[in-house]
Amino acid sequence: MSATSHPAFARFMPFVFVFLWSTGFVGAKFGLPYADPFVFLFVRFVIVLVLMVPVVILMGAKWPKTWREAVHIGTTGALVHGLYLGGVFWAIDTGLPAGLAALIVGLQPVVTASVVGAILGERVSLRQWGGLVLGLVGVALVLVPKIGDGVGITAFGIGLAVVALLAMTAGTLYQKRFCTGMDLLSGTVVQYVAASLVVGVIALIKEPLTVEWSMDFILAMAWLVLVLSIGAIMLLMVLIKQGEATRVASMFYLVPPTAAMFAWLLFDEQLGLLGFVGFGVAALGVALVMIKR
Repeated sequence: MSATSHPAFARFMPFVFVFLWSTGFVGAKFGLPYADPFVFLFVRFVIVLVLMVPVVILMGAKWPKTWREAVHIGTTGALVHGLYLGGVFWAIDTGLPAGLAALIVGLQPVVTASVVGAILGERVSLRQWGGLVLGLVGVALVLVPKIGDGVGITAFGIGLAVVALLAMTAGTLYQKRFCTGMDLLSGTVVQYVAASLVVGVIALIKEPLTVEWSMDFILAMAWLVLVLSIGAIMLLMVLIKQGEATRVASMFYLVPPTAAMFAWLLFDEQLGLLGFVGFGVAALGVALVMIKR
């Protein structure tokens, strides 16, 4: 039995993923003041490729056998890394409150459950639907008080957050449908090549190509590259391969409350009693979706 197929892995790794993924908001808060969003992402993805390509070669990982397979894997990368992260970063850069952006993206589990039957043939039970709704309520309890007075909220910013929502949903489903047989190491490299092209083109069009290499930026980038772009993403690929799409998507309900917890601990951003209650409600909702019986 491999490590990734052990029952303990299936039980605990989703929560490790949530913890790691949530720290991305902390890394972005430290790093974004020193580079525009798409330049920031492009530098991040290029560093990932510089680190991972030698590893893939040394490990003898198998590259995609056909161009069609490579295109499928690259499409997932463009959606999950390029359009999802790019949409969220750009929305916040326009002035959209981070809490509102997270709340919009937090609709992903419901959107996934709504289309998963037609696309993947997975059945979403009544109990799981109840958990999805409960998780959304929990996310709202945490984030709605943090949205603010509406300053900076524009239709364009909201539209970018919706694009990010749809991109992550589509990427998760596409990965499950077309890429479950990909080699984890080489597949991740192909995904980041595609994502680099997406964010690089947008950066060339809309942003000055400058970076202030401060210590905060370097430390934030190191964390985002090693922990998020390599560790958490590879773990997500394993979870998508092994789990039902609805159950995997439901984990994202725990990301905004966990990120809010980090902001409370590290940046003294107020969470309050309602926030803690929302965290518990979201966790209960995820539990209802994740349990098999």
